[in-house]
Amino acid sequence: MRPQNRRYESESTFNIDSWQPRTDVGRRVKSKEITSIEQIFHEGRHIQETEIVDALIPDIKNEVIEISSVQRMTKNNRKAKYRVTAIVGDGRGHVGVGSGKEAEVKAAIERAVKNAKANVIPVIFGCGSWQCACGTAHSLPVIVKGKCGSVDITLKPAPRGLGIVASEPVKKMLELAGVKDLWSFSRGRTRTKYNTLIAVFKALKSENSMKNSSLLEAKR
Repeated sequence: MRPQNRRYESESTFNIDSWQPRTDVGRRVKSKEITSIEQIFHEGRHIQETEIVDALIPDIKNEVIEISSVQRMTKNNRKAKYRVTAIVGDGRGHVGVGSGKEAEVKAAIERAVKNAKANVIPVIFGCGSWQCACGTAHSLPVIVKGKCGSVDITLKPAPRGLGIVASEPVKKMLELAGVKDLWSFSRGRTRTKYNTLIAVFKALKSENSMKNSSLLEAKR
């Protein structure tokens, strides 16, 4: 099955008044003590309820990248499930990737989207290309790398106006993150889209590490 890059829209609209938070962060979001998702990132807290993302980023979008069938052997017979890979982002520096497995496609999509929302991370923008000195936040400030399985991904800042040079799944994820221009280099079994997207996710997440933070300070 290959309904690539299909947008999934939830049937029910999120209503913060009917939400019953189960975590401390969730209760602080509902009480409006936390008004932006950056506060959660700054405190180093984890998002354990997808409703937190729905409340703080109401215009977040999602895309279904891949739907595949998986099987496992039990004592009696084989059990088949659908595995869905999905990405979410608001185009303003927040992106997430996730997967879900269920016996029905719709349930698997819902689980994958929820998993992607729980994995939302911030993306730092900048102009790190030596070919461009515009100083605007259209690309990444530094070169970042990520790895998952056999897939190695390198994301390099590109000059303004180039666009995103990457495969379709990687390009879609970077667009949802809000990146405008970027070079992407990959090796390994990139046909495994889940591993490829996780490698991109790890590359973007590494921007927030102490090592790259020091690089950003040095560039200022």
